[in-house]
Amino acid sequence: MNERVRGGTTPGDWGKDRPRVVVRRSLPTEPAVRGSASLFMTEAGRQGIRADRRMLYVGPEPASEHIALALRVEPGAEILARRKMMLADDVPVRVATSYFRMDVFGGTPLCEPGFVRPSLQAGIEALGHRFGRAEEQLTARPPTEVEAAVLDLEPGEWVVQIVRAGYSADDVPIHVLETICAASRHVFPIVQVTGADEF
Repeated sequence: MNERVRGGTTPGDWGKDRPRVVVRRSLPTEPAVRGSASLFMTEAGRQGIRADRRMLYVGPEPASEHIALALRVEPGAEILARRKMMLADDVPVRVATSYFRMDVFGGTPLCEPGFVRPSLQAGIEALGHRFGRAEEQLTARPPTEVEAAVLDLEPGEWVVQIVRAGYSADDVPIHVLETICAASRHVFPIVQVTGADEF
């Protein structure tokens, strides 16, 4: 994760006396939730959790290897990043970064600071892109130093990294979302679609 994720925070900013919470992150995300103004705010609201989000960074940065692969660009290529932190009952639980190809989204309203209104999905569609398919990959791993500081993790705590690559109906990578979740603060329900498989 890029160093800009810190957003001005330093280790211990959140305080060790804050209550720990558990939030749900469904896999795959329900279409109605995915299309809402904020996936996290909608999910947390359904769980009776007081949710908040803060934009940490909007701008260009070099593509890491796994993000470059999903966006079909060369590692190190300049891409657009939109990084925000999610809080549940004032406890940091996730850092989510949306990545976009500059040759597709450079110079568009998605490059502007702040949250896209009414939603990021609507902003993508307003530019003429239609959803075709998505792939999600979940990885559990130790946090980087920056991730541990921003999420206020105790020594030994892990994170769960979810990378969701969204492609248009024309098979163009239009949105890669990387979510870094504090593993001890999440449950990941996985729902099977009716008729898609057998017992």
